[in-house]
Amino acid sequence: MTIASWGICPAVIFSHRCGSYSFARSSSLKGQGTMLRWVLLALLIGLCASAGEQKAKKKVKSQSLSRGWGGGINWAQNYEDGLAKMAKSQKPLMVIHHKDNCPHSKDLKKAFVADKTIQKMAKEDFIMLNVVEETSDKNLAPDGYYVPRILFVDPTMTVRTDITGKYSNHLYTYTASDIQDLADNMKKAKVLLHSEL
Repeated sequence: MTIASWGICPAVIFSHRCGSYSFARSSSLKGQGTMLRWVLLALLIGLCASAGEQKAKKKVKSQSLSRGWGGGINWAQNYEDGLAKMAKSQKPLMVIHHKDNCPHSKDLKKAFVADKTIQKMAKEDFIMLNVVEETSDKNLAPDGYYVPRILFVDPTMTVRTDITGKYSNHLYTYTASDIQDLADNMKKAKVLLHSEL
């Protein structure tokens, strides 16, 4: 049985109060229209807020991959992803091992970001990966597990152990003052790669 079948105007609202039923006449449909507008406004605000959260999540993901080493660079998600991108693009993979709480890693990161030549090469000529956890490939630690440590892998999946820094006790480490050596080694990795293929 519907309200209309009782012969009551549809503008009358059926309500329940403390166990007794009563009929209340709506003062006007204008109040219902206002209520509908508020509901629609709340839905619109909710949609806008969730869209903003999605955009923020995307930005956080991008930042988390760069970890502060350069926002304009397309970073690989992990070692396997880096190898796949390297094989597809035929560009060398540059793997930066670092720790967030290491002062030497932090100093190198600042110098790396500040050097426009390195940023340009990293963006255009390399597949880039920075990791805070060791990879499963023991070839990426030819002289031990220390940070910061930077190694190059060519598209034939060969770790370039011949491209080293200037320290004899840690061959693949660089400091902020070694940024020019790193730039030279990046150029060397590109030249050797092209001459060997």
